Amino acid sequence: MVQRRASIPKFQVHNTALSSAQQQCSFREIAANPSHWGRWLESAIGAHLFNHSRIDAINLFYWCQGNHEVDYILERRGKVTGLEIKNGQLQHVFGMVVFEKQCKPYKVFLVGNPGIPWQEFVELEPLELFGGVRHSRQHPCFI
Repeated sequence: MVQRRASIPKFQVHNTALSSAQQQCSFREIAANPSHWGRWLESAIGAHLFNHSRIDAINLFYWCQGNHEVDYILERRGKVTGLEIKNGQLQHVFGMVVFEKQCKPYKVFLVGNPGIPWQEFVELEPLELFGGVRHSRQHPCFI
């Protein structure tokens, strides 16, 4: 069970074009810098999830316990799904491990290497993460 408690909110843009327009760096410069690219990728996926959450009646959160965090938590009809976003080589996913152990989610997904490629993820209907919609493509990360 995921427990809710007051915490510092996570800022999430609803349209990444607004933040992109204010950026001083070019797309190539951002893509070449792993830390910048990671923030942009996480923001783009968050905007995708947020916009779908309003249409599909999905509650969108993030999870943080001490030094551990999970980028996005989706809840729909009592099912909880966790998403961790990685921008390249697999770094630590300790937050996801702790989240799985403590909260017993329906599913967890890694977006990025070696999980679902971000290019495929942004084409998904987030409802697919709950098993309620047939997957248009078979991917090894859909279990």
